[in-house]
Amino acid sequence: MLKVGITGGIGSGKTTVCKIFSTLGIPIYYADERAKELMVTNPTIIQSLKEIFGEDVYFENGKLNRPYLASKVFQDKQLLQQLNAVVHPAVFDDTAKWYQQHQDKPYTIYETAIMFESGSYKLLDKIITVFAPIEERISRIIKRDNISREEVLARIDKQLPEEIKIEKADFVIHNDLSEPLIIQVLEIHNKLLILSE
Repeated sequence: MLKVGITGGIGSGKTTVCKIFSTLGIPIYYADERAKELMVTNPTIIQSLKEIFGEDVYFENGKLNRPYLASKVFQDKQLLQQLNAVVHPAVFDDTAKWYQQHQDKPYTIYETAIMFESGSYKLLDKIITVFAPIEERISRIIKRDNISREEVLARIDKQLPEEIKIEKADFVIHNDLSEPLIIQVLEIHNKLLILSE
C-alpha cells in the first residue's frame, strides 16, 4: 500500500481535494483533526499539556481551551515546539494503527498542514501539495474562521513557504481555477494506482 501525503498552506483547499479522493474510495487520515481529538481523549497528552501550559489549558468540562493554547504557542516558538513534541508522537502511533486497517487499499492519504515541519513526510511514499494564490487563501480563511486579515497573515507566516512545499512535492494541485480540481485529482489518482501495482 502506497502512503501518500497531502499538504498545502492554510486555506489552500486541502480538505476539498481530500473529499474528491475520498469519493474515489481512498481512505483519508486527517492528521490535524485527529490531533485535536487526541488532545481531549489521550490521558498522556492531557497530563503533559497541563504540566506545560497549566490547568487553564482545559475547561472544566474537559474540552481544550483553544484560544488560550493558541495565544501561548503563537507568541512563543519554544512552547509550540513543546506542544508538537507531545502531540506528534501520539499522532504517529495513531496513524500506524490506521494504516493497519487499510492494508487492502492501493494507497491511503495522510492530510496535514505541517507535513514538513513535523517530519511526517519522511514516512510517506509520495507527496501532493495543494497550491492556491495568497489572496484567495486569505479571503477563504477570513470567511471560514471569522478572523482579521492580520490574524490570517500571522498564521500563514508561521507555516513553511508555499515554494518549499511545491519544491518537495511529487505532485502539485493548482487550486486557482486554471484547471478543474476533479481532473487534476483523477490524473494523480490514476498515476498512483499504477505506482501501487
